[in-house]
Amino acid sequence: MPSKTKKIVFTALMASLTCVATMIIKIPTPMQGYIHLGDCIALLCGWTLGPIYGFCAAGIGSALADLLSGYVIYAPVTFAIKGLVALIGWGIYVLLRGKMRDIFSLSLSAVVAEILMVGGYYLFEGIMYGFAASLVNIPMNLIQALSGVVFGVVLMKSIGKYVTFDSENKN
Repeated sequence: MPSKTKKIVFTALMASLTCVATMIIKIPTPMQGYIHLGDCIALLCGWTLGPIYGFCAAGIGSALADLLSGYVIYAPVTFAIKGLVALIGWGIYVLLRGKMRDIFSLSLSAVVAEILMVGGYYLFEGIMYGFAASLVNIPMNLIQALSGVVFGVVLMKSIGKYVTFDSENKN
């Protein structure tokens, strides 16, 4: 079991990486959002850090990207949604691990978590702009979700056994 200090430092590193991955490539969407690669790191936060630290790293890193990118109104919702992406990704992975091949349990956990992301932003943007108008962003959020699933699973399979701090998540 790694020291608490190492886990906190890795959590800060993952929050920073989430922020950078969210900000480095931004493809604008019609409802003032953008497609980015931060979701794959948010999933990685959950899988490697577990529920609490993963939630914090994914939520803080993603919300910080919104704040630094001028999407201040989105920051609190992003904190919750991306934190939940990490939490749900971790929870479903832990439930499925050992019952199917690891790649399938990672993929299924990522898909469910990303469905939450798409639904969460649809709900938020529906409240902000109207539910009919917020339908426009669903395809873009689905593209972002798909990239998060693919790159997240690839990253976890590549580096997960070297960086996992969650005692429930032995790869």
